[in-house]
Amino acid sequence: MAFGQAAGPPATAKQMQELLALLQAAGHTDFRDARGPMGFNQRQAAGRMTRDEAAAFIEQLEAEAYDRAEPFTPAPTGRPSADEATLQRLASPLLAAELQRRGWLVIEP
Repeated sequence: MAFGQAAGPPATAKQMQELLALLQAAGHTDFRDARGPMGFNQRQAAGRMTRDEAAAFIEQLEAEAYDRAEPFTPAPTGRPSADEATLQRLASPLLAAELQRRGWLVIEP
């Protein structure tokens, strides 16, 4: 393996789009802008990452976004908000799978 080459398959376009969106939501303009705060090396700052690297950075940014999120408060009107209505329409296995993907432990009642 040559210097600066990644060890593993390259990240998918979907992963890179998701990572860039999360970086922008965190206040960065692009990969280079996030190099120092995220600890990207030169190759990563150029937008070249392996699937595992991208997945790890996505997980890190999602966790940070979750930590910054305000606590959920239900709508005072008694009818469900748009977010609550969306969650109610989701099939339980789909919702459980998404929660597990985000690191939650899910058990049936």
